[in-house]
Amino acid sequence: MENDSLTLTDNRTGATATVPIKDGAIHSTDLRQFKNSPDDFGLMAYDPAFLNTASCRSAITYLDGDRGILRYRGYPIEVLAEHCSFLEVAYLLIHGELPTEARLHEWNYLIMHHTMLHENVKKLMEGFHYDAHPMGMLISTLAALSTFYSDSKVIHDPQSRKLQILRLIGKVPTIAAYAYRHSLGLPYVYPDNELSYTANFMNMLWKKTEPKYAANSVLSRALDVLFILHADHEQNCSTNVMRSVGSSHADPYVATAAAAAALYGPLHGGANEAVLDMLDLIGSKDRVPAFIQEIKAGHGRLMGFGHRVYKNYDPRARIIKQIANEVFEVTGKNPKIDVALEVERIALEDQFFVQRKLYPNVDFYSGIIYQAMGFRPDMFTVMFAIPRTVGWLAQWQEMIEDPEQKIARPRQVYTGQPVREFVPLEKRTPRPVMVA
Repeated sequence: MENDSLTLTDNRTGATATVPIKDGAIHSTDLRQFKNSPDDFGLMAYDPAFLNTASCRSAITYLDGDRGILRYRGYPIEVLAEHCSFLEVAYLLIHGELPTEARLHEWNYLIMHHTMLHENVKKLMEGFHYDAHPMGMLISTLAALSTFYSDSKVIHDPQSRKLQILRLIGKVPTIAAYAYRHSLGLPYVYPDNELSYTANFMNMLWKKTEPKYAANSVLSRALDVLFILHADHEQNCSTNVMRSVGSSHADPYVATAAAAAALYGPLHGGANEAVLDMLDLIGSKDRVPAFIQEIKAGHGRLMGFGHRVYKNYDPRARIIKQIANEVFEVTGKNPKIDVALEVERIALEDQFFVQRKLYPNVDFYSGIIYQAMGFRPDMFTVMFAIPRTVGWLAQWQEMIEDPEQKIARPRQVYTGQPVREFVPLEKRTPRPVMVA
C-alpha cells in the first residue's frame, strides 16, 4: 500500500526521505541516506541489547508479551501442551506443520535411533572432574560432537542438515543424563529406544539394577509438557547466539554449544534456580509479607516475576502451575509451593507490582517441579537446554535458508579518541588510564 511508508526529515541538513514499511518495520540501512556531509558514513540505529531491533524475519514462534500470547507455527502453546507429545511439537517447529500419524511414527523412530553416543564421547566425559557443572559438560560435549561428524559442515545440503538435526535432538538428552550420573559417580545407562523420549531420559537418569526401567507416566507426561513449554521463545539471547554463530556457516554442533553457553548465564537459563534460592531465603508462608515489603523498599529482587518481553501473565507459567499438583500427587508436595503461591497472591494484589507489570514467568514454578521430581538445581539449566535445542535448530535451519541473511556483523558507535600522534616510548608522560 502507498501509505505503508515513513517520511523522515534530517533536521541537521533539512534532507527528507520516504522509507518503506514492511511487516511493521523499516530497514535500518535506509537510514544510511541521511548524511551530515558527503564523506559521512550515514545515520545508524543505536539499540543496545536489541530492545527494538528485528534481526530476522521468522515464521516459527509468535510472541505478544503485552497480551500474554505464545504460539508455535500459529498454534497456541496451551493447545499444544494439552494435546501433543514433545516430539510432535519438535516436528512442528522443524517442519512447519504437525505430522500425520505415519510421519510422527517415523520421526519418533529416527530420533530414538540417534540417541546413542560414540564410546569415545563417554571417555571424553569421564575426563571431567567429579564436581564439574552439568552445563559445562553439556556445552563441551556438544562442541566435541563436531569432531565426530565431519559431514555436518555441509550445511547447505538439506539431507545433511536433516541428519544433524536428528542426531542433536536424539543425543542431547543422553549427554545430559551422562553429565548427571557422572556427578554422582554412577555408571552411564544406555538409551532404551523402546521408551518415549522423556521416559528414556528418565531411564538414563535413574535406572539402577532393575532389568527394565518403568517411568512413572504422570512424571513422564509432566516432563513432556515442560519440554514443550521450553522448546522455543522467539529471538531470546541463546537463539540470537545460535543464529549469529550459524551465520558464519559454522556446523550446528558448535553453534548449539554456543547457544547453550548463552543459556548457561543466570540472567537466561539459570533464573529458576534463583527462584528456589529466594524461596529458601523466605523460608515459610508467614514470612512472605515482610519479604515483599523488603523488595518494595529496594532491597533485593522478586525472582521469577517480570520478563523482558511479557508485560502480562506468562502463558507458560499458567500451564506449569496446573501440572504442579499432578506431579505432587506422585512425588509428595514440595513445601516451597505454599511459599510461592503466597508470593504470587500478594504480588498480584499489590499495585507496586501490578503497575510495573510484574507477573510470574515460566521460571517461577518450573524449578519447584524439577526439584520435586528429583533434579538438583545445577541440572535445571540442562533441563532447559534439552528442549530448547529443537528451537535453536529450527531457527538455525530457517536462517540458513533465508536469502536475506548474511554473516552477523553489528555496527558500533565509536566513542574513542580521534587520530593521534604517536609518541616514542622515551618521551611519554604518565596519563590517566582506563580501569576495566
